[in-house]
Amino acid sequence: MIISLIGYRGCGKTSLAPLLAASRGWSWIDADRELERQQGRSIADIFASEGEPEFRRLEADLLRELCHQENLVLATGGGAILNSDTREKLRASGPVIWLQADASTIEQRLGEDQSTCRSRPALTNLGWREEIERVLAERLPLYQQTCHIRIDTAGKTLVEVAEQTEAALRELSKQPGSSQA
Repeated sequence: MIISLIGYRGCGKTSLAPLLAASRGWSWIDADRELERQQGRSIADIFASEGEPEFRRLEADLLRELCHQENLVLATGGGAILNSDTREKLRASGPVIWLQADASTIEQRLGEDQSTCRSRPALTNLGWREEIERVLAERLPLYQQTCHIRIDTAGKTLVEVAEQTEAALRELSKQPGSSQA
């Protein structure tokens, strides 16, 4: 089983993954970093030279492989849910947790993490805030459709998010017929 974290960039997936993994004695992977490692270049470089469709293909291939692992917490890329096969694989592999935040919170977090801004490609030709709002609106139904659990991260510390996530996973595991968490 794996626990998958989904959500827009800046929602805390990469920060939360090692905490959830450590509490279980599991390993964790940031899918974006793993893809960059395998390809030997940044996501921004892949977008620039190959385009988004090729990046999404590479991402889907990697996630398909990772979904076969056991005892793994997986921090997915923000757009991983754009691929319907990936959505199905994630849900079938274990609990999917959507880390959610509003556009203002995301903009603030990304502004505080310039390394993320430099390594991530623009997804539209809009301004930063407009891009966040537009892409969030487009992806909202896919995040909702994919997740088993939704955690609002706005205004919360990482420890608070981790505690809320652990509690939600315990509740999910109590549901009749659940093999999750």
